[in-house]
This record gives sequence, structure tokens and C-alpha cells, in this order.
Amino acid sequence: MRVWQTAPRFKSDGKPNGLLRLAVRIARNLAVSELRKVKTDPAEAEDLERALARLEAYEVREGPDPLLRHLVEECRKKLPGKPGLALTQRLECGGEPDVALAAQVGMKLNTFLQNVTRARRLMADCLKKKGVDLEAELS
Repeated sequence: MRVWQTAPRFKSDGKPNGLLRLAVRIARNLAVSELRKVKTDPAEAEDLERALARLEAYEVREGPDPLLRHLVEECRKKLPGKPGLALTQRLECGGEPDVALAAQVGMKLNTFLQNVTRARRLMADCLKKKGVDLEAELS
């Protein structure tokens, strides 16, 4: 947003990617300002690289959480008819437009979208009841 606001006043220095360099500088300064607010020192590049390597090693070694996958499938099986059908259609044929997906299951577009929304809400409620913190899992 800050780059967008600054772009009309930007004057090129003749070097390539001037606006990109400005964006990087704005982002860095904003990050430093946020770190100062929470009174934390910025991390060194080497520390970030080591943390990233540990994370990548963990993901390869551990893979997806089997318990979470089981809970998602359990909640998905509990979905009522039309919402379950709409969500399954969306997940299995995700690349197709919603109009085509709705037609394949014999629903109008609006009905299909309402059923997908209802299914997502029911899934979230079911997972919450099973103790899954969706905000933590999706971040």
C-alpha cells in the first residue's frame, strides 16, 4: 500500500528496477519499525537460513499431520447431503469454474455457492469441537 501511495512521486535514478528497490526499502523500514515496537532485535540472515533448513527438514521427515487428516475426513463424512456434495465437487474438480461444477451436480450457481459456504462453516465448527485450532493450522 505504501509503494502504491509513493509511486506517483517516485523519480527514477536511472538504475534498473527502481520501483522494486523502493518497495524493498519501504518493506525493510516498516519491518524494522515493527520490531522496535515489540523491542526485538532483527534476526541475522544466517539464523534465518538455519531456521528455514530445520523447517524444511521437519516437513520432509514428518509430512502432513495424519491425525489432522483423519479429523478432516471424519468431519467431511458428517456433512449433510447437498453441502457435502458441493464441497466434494469443489475439492475433486477444483480447476473448473463454479458454474460448471454446479451444473455437474444439478444445482444453480447461487445454490452451489451457498452449499459450499455452509459446508466450510460446518467443517470449521466440527474441527473446532474436536480441538483443532484452525488459525494455527492455516498459518
